[in-house]
Amino acid sequence: MRMTPDQIIEEASHWPNAQVAELVDRLMHTLDAVTDSEIAAAWKTETRRRLAEQEDGRVQAIPGDAVSRRIRQIVGR
Repeated sequence: MRMTPDQIIEEASHWPNAQVAELVDRLMHTLDAVTDSEIAAAWKTETRRRLAEQEDGRVQAIPGDAVSRRIRQIVGR
């Protein structure tokens, strides 16, 4: 039988702090893995969108050296 979040919290409230910290760490790691894959998928979509904009002429790329030069002007270096 599955435990509810409230049941898990009640159970964990009786554990030593180190065990609770391990549980939290493992749960966060699980969430990070899902988030990382979602972020990767979003970036893939965004990259394709930006490439399509360049290929069909809706936007024009700026050379990297020009971008670097402009950044140095902005930050004063």
